[in-house]
Amino acid sequence: MIKRTHFGSPAFYKSALAIAIPVMLQALLQNVVSLIDNFMVAGLGDVKMSGVNVTNQLLFIFFVSMNTISVAGGIFMSQYNGAKDSDGMQQSFRFKFHVSMILAIVVGLACAFFPKQLLGLLVNRNTQSAEIVEAGSEYLALIIFTLIPIGISTSIATSFRETGNVKPPLVISVAATLVNTFFNWVFIYGNLGAPRLEVRGAAIATIIARIVEMVIYIVYIRKTRPLFYSRIRDLFKIKIKLFLTILRKSGLLFASELSWVIIETIMTAVYNGRGGAEIVSGMAAGWAIANLFMLIFGGIHTAIGVIVGGTLGKNEIDAARDQARWLKNGAFILGCFIALIESFSVLLVPLVFGNLSADSRIVTRNLLWIISAYMPVWTYLNAQFAIARAGGDAIMGAWVDVSVNTVLFLPGIFLLAWFTDFGPVAMYAIVKITDFVKVGVAAWQLSKERWLKNLTLMGKGDEVIM
Repeated sequence: MIKRTHFGSPAFYKSALAIAIPVMLQALLQNVVSLIDNFMVAGLGDVKMSGVNVTNQLLFIFFVSMNTISVAGGIFMSQYNGAKDSDGMQQSFRFKFHVSMILAIVVGLACAFFPKQLLGLLVNRNTQSAEIVEAGSEYLALIIFTLIPIGISTSIATSFRETGNVKPPLVISVAATLVNTFFNWVFIYGNLGAPRLEVRGAAIATIIARIVEMVIYIVYIRKTRPLFYSRIRDLFKIKIKLFLTILRKSGLLFASELSWVIIETIMTAVYNGRGGAEIVSGMAAGWAIANLFMLIFGGIHTAIGVIVGGTLGKNEIDAARDQARWLKNGAFILGCFIALIESFSVLLVPLVFGNLSADSRIVTRNLLWIISAYMPVWTYLNAQFAIARAGGDAIMGAWVDVSVNTVLFLPGIFLLAWFTDFGPVAMYAIVKITDFVKVGVAAWQLSKERWLKNLTLMGKGDEVIM
């Protein structure tokens, strides 16, 4: 019998990190932008920072949905890349592009016509809800113009990463980060003769940065013409059978992610009702710092998708099984290391968010400690999800998220809200214990090995020009 090892060779992890690190650096840059945004907006006080961050909580649903679309198309992109099938890669890209555009338009229209109603759902029990919604509406009215550029940029950036070309998205993110930071400084506080626009200035800076990012991606993809590249006139040449196959996969993924994001949004709304603006701004500040460390999740997903997905595309099933186990265990070790570093990030709170109230900073500090404690569990769980998705097993995610969230997580939130006076951080720490159950359910689902599939052997159907 062949002995199965729990960890791969140093050379294997070196190749995985070569894929993951640029992705992590890109995520780090994006989160540094978010931290800078929060730092600058925090100077306007608890209420205005709360308004911006409630808007971002609302748009979190859009970003998760966009990520789900990218993951669904990326499952096929990685495997077609492993099989060196350029036509399949182009079809995968077209799927991401079209569905992302539809999503951006739908979300943009909803936010344009019902801004205060949507924001009010997140702060309806907050003691300062009216002021927070007013500030958030001002920001939301402008930030919706970033949705289409984000959809285009995400479709291109994720396709580069899924084919192992991780450096272009990193370089382009650096450019977008510098643009966003500069115009934040100009418009929020009115520097270089510009008007002081405060919350609206933060939105305008983001719009400019997103448009610059999109333009650079379009110019770069037209110049380099990667295998997934499609000319504008070819974007509507889709193969219906493959499109519907990816759509079915994304439907299951979307059910899983939608379950998670809706419950996270409900949880946020419950937290926001535990006080005033200090709760909203304190939790937002905590996540602004914590997200600097969440960057490992994108690296884990991309490395597993490229390595395991590519190996499955080559039809090397046994090798893919070994690689999945090595990457899963390596992710847990990485999570422990990140957790240790993150626990010291509380030292940043008085430096970055000194303009917030003392009560708000206490919430931020406590949240960071709780998030640090859960990081090893989350990195392992993310690796489990990435392994399943690399082989197109969308059922696993639905099993894990829908079952645990519905049976344990959501009831736990409401029980704590109704029968205790716990603060938001304590509530969060308690309900997240359910993530240990998710790990167990995910392990059971992975053991069925539905993910060990070569998706490139599936038929693509006839070409239809829409």
